[in-house]
Parts: sequence; structure tokens; C-alpha cells
Amino acid sequence: MKLTTLLENTSARPELSAEHGLSLYIETAEHRILFDMGQTALFSHNASVLGIDLAAVDIAILSHGHYDHGGGLARFLTLNRTAPIYVNRHAFEPHYNGTEKYIGLDTALAHHRQLVFTEDTTVLADGITLCCRRQAKPNHPLGAFGLTMLEDGAFRPEDFRHEQYLLVEENGQKILFSGCSHRGILDIVDWFRPDVLIGGFHFSKLPLDDTLRTYAEYLDSFPTRYYTCHCTGEKQYAFMRQTMKHLHYLSCGDTICL
Repeated sequence: MKLTTLLENTSARPELSAEHGLSLYIETAEHRILFDMGQTALFSHNASVLGIDLAAVDIAILSHGHYDHGGGLARFLTLNRTAPIYVNRHAFEPHYNGTEKYIGLDTALAHHRQLVFTEDTTVLADGITLCCRRQAKPNHPLGAFGLTMLEDGAFRPEDFRHEQYLLVEENGQKILFSGCSHRGILDIVDWFRPDVLIGGFHFSKLPLDDTLRTYAEYLDSFPTRYYTCHCTGEKQYAFMRQTMKHLHYLSCGDTICL
């Protein structure tokens, strides 16, 4: 498998632009997968610079219903008119930061013919599965970090029912992709026990203290390689890197082979 970071908060190359968001291009033996589409059309510009043809993508996925992962959906639909786009059925529900800032998707796109709405587990191809794990017990709840959902006319703490994870099993490895790990990275790694975990940890607002060090020690207790990015936070990554032996950062333009 080959992974290329099309979009992330930071850039490893001067010819590539960054924004707060995430978009990953995944090449398996049989498929070309786009995982998330950033906040704007910028992911497609970077793909073009990198020589990646988004029209050749045959599977697209939105990890959850936030603008910084699905804001580029309209752009992708102009570039690729055939790939199914797998979205959790709760993704287009209204999501907010607090009670004022809408951070959800463009609901005008909710009925597009290329969208395929998913439930708890969806097999996309041999060795490629989307999982929501709605029934999994959280043993390390980290809270909603001020994020909310509008339900029955009232704002409630977000439960992230719209979040899904991509599991790719190839060459004897279990590789898990998690956009923001809103349901808690500590629980996610415990639920799946992957060989490799790729995605944000949603730690960027946490202080650099003993609590964060404890989280790092817990993650490091698993024999998992981590490639993190986006909502983990650069300072938090550097802090955790002092504890975690197999923690790496992905910026725009970074490529890894697994």
C-alpha cells in the first residue's frame, strides 16, 4: 500500500499549500481510494501538483460530517463522476462548535447520486471495510471538546455517531484510517488493535501535561505504528513523541509505503 497526504495543516513541500483539514490518497493492490477531501478545493490542487489523477479514484470516503474533511466534496464531484462516496447516514445532520459556528457539510449535496450511506459495518471490497463501532463500549471517554449537534431543536454534546473508520487488510497487516478520532483515540486503538493507525488524535487543545503523557504511554503500550496529523496538534505531537517510540507525523506531500 502507498499513502500520499494530499492535504493537512502543514506542508512538507513549498509547492504544496496547507489548510486546516485532511485528505489522504491511498493506493492498494486493487483500488485507488480518496479518504476525506479537506476544507476547500485545495486538496485537488495539491493532487494535480503531485501528479495524482483524482478522476481515477474508484472509492471515496468521508470519515465524518465536518467541513474540514468534507468541504471539498463539491470539487471532487466535478472531477470524478463515477466513484461511490461512502458517508455515514448521520453525516449530513447539523454539527456545531458550541451553539454559533456551523461546522457540518453542505446539505445541498446530501442527495447526490454518488453518495452511498453507511451503517455500522460496510464491506467495500476484499480486505477493505468501513466500521463505525457504534455499539463499542468507551473505556476512556475524552468528552466532546465543546462540539455539539442540533437534535430536536436543542443543542446537545456531540456523540459522533457520524464517525467511521477505514480498515484495510493487506500483506498481512491491519491498517486503520481515522479522520479525527472524535470518539477517542485511546478506545479506537483498543477496539481495532491495528498494526498501523493513520489519522488525527484530536489532542490539539490539550495542555502539555501529565495527562497527555499518560495518553501517550497508553498508546505506546500497543505494538502499533502511528502516523498522525491534523487535529493532533504540532506541539502535542512533539510532546508525545518524547514518549512514543513509533509515532510519526504526516504533512502535505508526505508519502509512505506500508
